[in-house]
Amino acid sequence: MKNYTRIVKKGRNLRYEEMVDVAKQMFSEEVDLAEMTSFLVALSEKGETATEVAALASVMTSHAIQLDVPTASYLDNCGTGGDGSNSFNISTTAAFVLAGAGVKVAKHGNRKISSAAGSHDVLDALGIHSRFKPEDMSQMLNDEGIAFLFAPIIHPNMKRIGEARKMIGKPTIFNLVGPLTNPIPLKTQFTGINRPDFIMEYASVLRMLGRDRAIVVSGAGGMDEASLAGQNSFVLMDKGDFIPFTLNAEDVGLSYAPLSTIRGGSPEENAVMIHSLLQGERGPRFDTVVFNAGIGLFANGVADSIQEGIERATDSILSFNALRKLEAVIAFSEQIGQEAMAT
Repeated sequence: MKNYTRIVKKGRNLRYEEMVDVAKQMFSEEVDLAEMTSFLVALSEKGETATEVAALASVMTSHAIQLDVPTASYLDNCGTGGDGSNSFNISTTAAFVLAGAGVKVAKHGNRKISSAAGSHDVLDALGIHSRFKPEDMSQMLNDEGIAFLFAPIIHPNMKRIGEARKMIGKPTIFNLVGPLTNPIPLKTQFTGINRPDFIMEYASVLRMLGRDRAIVVSGAGGMDEASLAGQNSFVLMDKGDFIPFTLNAEDVGLSYAPLSTIRGGSPEENAVMIHSLLQGERGPRFDTVVFNAGIGLFANGVADSIQEGIERATDSILSFNALRKLEAVIAFSEQIGQEAMAT
């Protein structure tokens, strides 16, 4: 690994095979933590490339727990996080809306890192625990058309890498690969990144990882979601073609709103917001969720346009289909919890 660190410090990008070799070393038990941290810092200072991100994501996915699910057009709408907006849990809420509109959602997620409430913190507050076994996640996806894949369970071989990341204390390439390492084969994906300069590269990574169709967004105000607060930058990757475009709320019939209107709080406070929204409470939070869910529906191919996607997402909420999905997952969680206690 020292050799690769020297190469990166000289400013040369690693080839795919070289990054695969480094990634395999990082997942081994033998690599020295100091060497790993030196490499990750050097790579961050050089600037990661699409090839390096794709290689690491591929190796990390190969080390993940594989889930037994039938072939289908699954969608993950997890973003990279770390945007510092302190928004409520937009993508988690949108996942229920997407499922309520008929999309099979396999959503990656974790506990809070830079926000007050990560996806699994708010799921706990909603009554959906994170103690599922991999087979439970598969069953949830099969039964309800939606599953939340808790990263520490799906990726059990990340302990030493986690130690290195804590030693570094700032973003590394692993902040980019989280949404790319879903163990379920994804044909479509909608993901966000708070780096507008990297969205084309990120779309290239998704093509390298075998997605048929995907949308990457970098939102107004530095969000990793589509935002009502200004112009959002996107790249649509469709069967290998890359189509960059921009959108603001007014372009799709929604109203401008500042980031302060979608600020979240504790997991319990965010859970209340999600319940109210899925019961039809209108406002900037509602509009932000249907904006993002609508883009997800378009990415998945269920809607022919983002505008149609927003209409379908709105109907998913106002018909209470999204709320029923939430209630079904809560009931599933309670059932699994009771069965675990009985054994």
